[in-house]
Amino acid sequence: MTYSIDFRKKVLSIKQQDQLTFSETAQRFGVGQATVVRWSQHIEPKRTRNKPTVKLNGEALAQDVEEHPDSTGRNRIVETGSQR
Repeated sequence: MTYSIDFRKKVLSIKQQDQLTFSETAQRFGVGQATVVRWSQHIEPKRTRNKPTVKLNGEALAQDVEEHPDSTGRNRIVETGSQR
């Protein structure tokens, strides 16, 4: 979930005004401590993720579909060496 920039600014403003620690601020607003730290370093949300593409083995996928026709894509493990 992405929090609005206004909310992020409000959290950091109250942290500074009340001289709260990151932990106290996180508890007060119900967000993670690492989230508050991240916001203090860079308030804008990230628009992209550095995540590698997933390469599917066509033969393993075909075999998995044949063996488990009712499985959804989310339930399939087609990487070599993976257990179902």
